[in-house]
Amino acid sequence: MLRRWPISVSAGRGRLTQHEIARMAGVSQTTVSLVLNDRTEAAWRIAPETRERVLRVIRETGYVADPLARRLLQQHNQILGVFTYESVFPSTSANFYHPFMSGIEACAESIGCDLLLFTSAPVSGGSRRIFHDNNRIRLADGCVLLGREIPRDELARMVAGDMPFVSVGRRDDAHLPSGAGGPVPYVGADYARATATLVHRAVDLGHRALAYVGAGAGAESATDRLAGFTAAVRETGVDGWHEPVGDRTTAELLDALRAARVTAVFCEELVEAVAVAEAARARGMSVPGDLSLVALGDPTRQAETDLDFTGFHIARREMGWQAIEVLDDILHGRDSDHQRLLPCTLVEGETLGPPVTGRA
Repeated sequence: MLRRWPISVSAGRGRLTQHEIARMAGVSQTTVSLVLNDRTEAAWRIAPETRERVLRVIRETGYVADPLARRLLQQHNQILGVFTYESVFPSTSANFYHPFMSGIEACAESIGCDLLLFTSAPVSGGSRRIFHDNNRIRLADGCVLLGREIPRDELARMVAGDMPFVSVGRRDDAHLPSGAGGPVPYVGADYARATATLVHRAVDLGHRALAYVGAGAGAESATDRLAGFTAAVRETGVDGWHEPVGDRTTAELLDALRAARVTAVFCEELVEAVAVAEAARARGMSVPGDLSLVALGDPTRQAETDLDFTGFHIARREMGWQAIEVLDDILHGRDSDHQRLLPCTLVEGETLGPPVTGRA
């Protein structure tokens, strides 16, 4: 039977050595080294009961005061997972996701952690799924989730479980049918505030009829944009419309905008702004004179244009960096804000200006 060693066992002669830990646990020094360094081969070479015996000696002798041992007792192996719900490379969205990955990598390196990218998850309904028969997410201490839309049931299971995680992008609370779940830890962009600021700017320039073109639903990033637009329209007292994409052709949309005397259009995606601009030019309309256009965020899809669109950038690299910071705080039980919204950077551009006389 393992003897209970007093905390003062090493008093007066310095910190315990690995050799002494090995003697107390009845194992070799190599075994102690493997356990302390949490080496991968330890999972194969050391029986669970042997590992626990070594850890018990560490706890009962006070050796846990050593930073390396403390990390081990917390069951951290310094590997952080990254799970992407969409393919991030190579793909047309590679340029959009690259800054996130760059920030994630840089922060992980700064705290001495390795990254494990999970790529074997099966695709269901056009999206990868974390929970499946060959789920290996437990190989990591915690995980960063990256994707425009994350299935609500998966978020709820992650919140209700004991796997630490952080979402890149704001997420609504997620609950299972049983009621388990709750707030989702995230680092997101403040789309609502940025969109509202641009609406106020358009109103200050003289626009009195504005339209939001885009889904405005589904992903939280879309609902936040529309929420910011709607709130600002109400605050300023101007007329505002929401035109979901796909309901009309671009030509039909332009006809409806002109009939409503809309002079400023806020597009959820750059590709939508480019399509409206091309249709307007084909009608002989000037941008921004006859029609001002605003692109709400960085492009997720490539769109060729010679226009420098007014809009905003999101702090993608910083979002990735802070997602790792929040995950590290969660893993180590630190008190911090586990839900963060980062400000967006406004882009002046050339597509938002005063409406031409008689159109406002």
